[in-house]
Amino acid sequence: MTNVSRETFDEVMVPNYSPLKIIPVKGEGCKLWDKDGTEYIDFAGGIAVNALGHCHPELVAALKEQGEKLWHLSNVFTNEPALELAQKLVDGTFADRVFFANSGGEANEAAFKLARKYASENFGPEKNEIISFKQSFHGRTLFTVSVGGQPKYTQGFEPLPQGITHLEYNNIEMLENAVSENTCAIVLEPVQGEGGIIPADKAFVEKVRELCDKYDAVMILDEIQTGMGRTGELFAYMLHGIEPDVLTSAKALGGGFPIGAMLAKQKFADALKIGTHGSTYGGNPLGCAVASKAFDIISNPAVLTGVKEKRVLFETKLQMINEKYEVFDEVRGEGLLVGAALNEKYLGRARDFMVAALEQNLMILMAGPNVVRMAPSLLVSEAEIEQGMAALEKAVAKVVA
Repeated sequence: MTNVSRETFDEVMVPNYSPLKIIPVKGEGCKLWDKDGTEYIDFAGGIAVNALGHCHPELVAALKEQGEKLWHLSNVFTNEPALELAQKLVDGTFADRVFFANSGGEANEAAFKLARKYASENFGPEKNEIISFKQSFHGRTLFTVSVGGQPKYTQGFEPLPQGITHLEYNNIEMLENAVSENTCAIVLEPVQGEGGIIPADKAFVEKVRELCDKYDAVMILDEIQTGMGRTGELFAYMLHGIEPDVLTSAKALGGGFPIGAMLAKQKFADALKIGTHGSTYGGNPLGCAVASKAFDIISNPAVLTGVKEKRVLFETKLQMINEKYEVFDEVRGEGLLVGAALNEKYLGRARDFMVAALEQNLMILMAGPNVVRMAPSLLVSEAEIEQGMAALEKAVAKVVA
């Protein structure tokens, strides 16, 4: 079917998205091409998904090889790619056990159910409160969107799951006053993604760990966006010198192939006994084979070091743009999760910058209306960063004109 266009979307798709005008049809590394053959630099990465760029040859080879062997089995059986990937995740992190899903939302759903189940079995049904944070984002299922701290995503879907408290992110005093014996879990993003690329303070993360230990609550880190090398560490918790009890991963885990995972310490994982949770496609051989290869590449120390080095170049270039046009209040985030917060004069105009960048053949993102977000391939070259930043400067010039 070659006669589809952007207008086809409006004719046949549910209108919950509003995609931009172009339709990409081919990708290679940090480059994309649309139906007309126009070339773009991709600093969006499918919202931090394409951690190794588009169509990385080793991921393509892994997919082709597994595609000729085995695609799907029910959970009556296990499979070699799932076991190999789980072993790598256990060996490379704090975790003892892994549960595979298809997405970040599913991984978080599993984590929140696990926390409630663990608390109920060990302490009683009254220990059910989940503490989350305002402006957080944890998925689009009814449970995960309720745990998320953005009311715009829950409006119209009431009644919502109960027993969820939302506090100010990075507010230690408020956290200390809120946690109680009835708290079963505290869940946070090491860097709030959709909430504006806001990193957690080290002291705040340490306090969450301390309070979870004190009140027998499960510490859950949502690393859907920060995990798999995005911050320059394999997972962002490694920046803080603490270990969570449960961690969720997706997005970059499959390098573009849909897969999610919940990682857990043994005593918490034991709560999900046979039949308590499941996923038809979770842990399928295709997804796990691709993710296993992605893990091998991303966990290479040279790749992780490169992320930190490229971060410096992004900050330098953004500072140079800002010195000329005065549009950003600050640059924040970690590694190649880059957030350029707009200053007071340009509040609410992040989409304008995103659209202007596309007109300059550069793909970037928003993190809310006030933050320009970039999450390029971890393998982006310095030359590509230079080219992309030159395009961004032209876009900024157009917006401020």
